[in-house]
Amino acid sequence: MISPDDIEQAVARITPHVRETPVMALERGAFGLSAAVTLKLELLQHTGSFKPRGAFNRILSSSVPAAGVIAASGGNHGLATAFAARELGHRAEIFVPQISSPVKIARLRDYGAIVNVGGASYAEAFAASEKRVKETGALVVHAYDQPEVLAGQGTTGREFDRQAPGLDTILVAVGGGGLIGGVAAWYQGRVKIVGVEPEAAPTLAHALEAGAPVDVAVGGVAADSLGAKRVGDLMFTLARKHIERVVLVTDDAIRAAQRALWETLRVAAEPGGAAAMAALLSGAYKPHADERVGVLVCGGNVDPSQLLEKAP
Repeated sequence: MISPDDIEQAVARITPHVRETPVMALERGAFGLSAAVTLKLELLQHTGSFKPRGAFNRILSSSVPAAGVIAASGGNHGLATAFAARELGHRAEIFVPQISSPVKIARLRDYGAIVNVGGASYAEAFAASEKRVKETGALVVHAYDQPEVLAGQGTTGREFDRQAPGLDTILVAVGGGGLIGGVAAWYQGRVKIVGVEPEAAPTLAHALEAGAPVDVAVGGVAADSLGAKRVGDLMFTLARKHIERVVLVTDDAIRAAQRALWETLRVAAEPGGAAAMAALLSGAYKPHADERVGVLVCGGNVDPSQLLEKAP
C-alpha cells in the first residue's frame, strides 16, 4: 500500500519538473452552493492535467532503456508521459484509442512522441502497447496501476493539504483510480474522500459493490479520460480503506459543470476534469451548510468551442 512516505519521496524527485498548481477559495454562495468550496486547479499542470506527477515519478524512479518509454492512454496520461520523456531526454511511444480527442492526439505529436491510434477503448490500446513492449523492451509507464505512478499522483493531495488545510471532504473524479488512490494514500482517512464517476463509466462503484476490481462497459462524454474499464488493483486496496463512497453523475451534469466553470470562473475544463464539480452542482453530492469541500479540477484538454455550446 502506498504510504505518505512514498509520496514525500516522490515530491523530492519531481519538484523540479512539475508545477505547484493554484487553489481558488470560492465566495459563499458561488454557484448557488452554501458550503465553503475550494477548487484545486490541477488542469493548470504541465500538459493540462495532474498526470505528469505520476509519469515523472515513474521515469525518475527507473532505469530507462534505449527503447525509451511506452504508455497506453485515453490521452492525458499519454501527454504526460510524452512530455516527461521529452524533458528527460527519452524516446516515447504512446498508444491511444480512436475515442481520444483530436486535440490530445495533435499535442502528443507536438511533444515528439510516436503515436499509435487504434482500438475502440483504452483497454484495446493497452493490449496493443503490451505487445509492443515485448518487441522493444521499453519501460512501461502505466496510466494508474504502478506504485510510482500512484505515489506521484499522491503529491496532488499533499500539495492540496498544505494549500487548504482543514477540509472536511474532497471530491475526486475516478477513471482507473490513480489520482483518487494517491490522494487517499496521502490523507489516510483524515479527510472524507468521495469518488465521482460518470454514470456511463461506474468502474469504482461496481468494484466496491463486487468487493474486487471488475470489468465494466464504459462510454459517455468523459470516456477519453475516465474510460478505464477496470480500476487498478493497487488503488482498490486504498479505496476500500480510505474512500468514503462513490457518487455517479450524468453526461448532462458533466457538460453543465463545464459550462458553469467557464461562464462563472473562465476555467476551461474537459469533461473528466469537470466531473467532480458536476457532483456538487447536480446534487449528486450534497454537502452540509458548514462543510468545507475541496474539488479537484483535474483536466483541461478541451476544444474551446465545446464550452460555447448551449445546453439542448
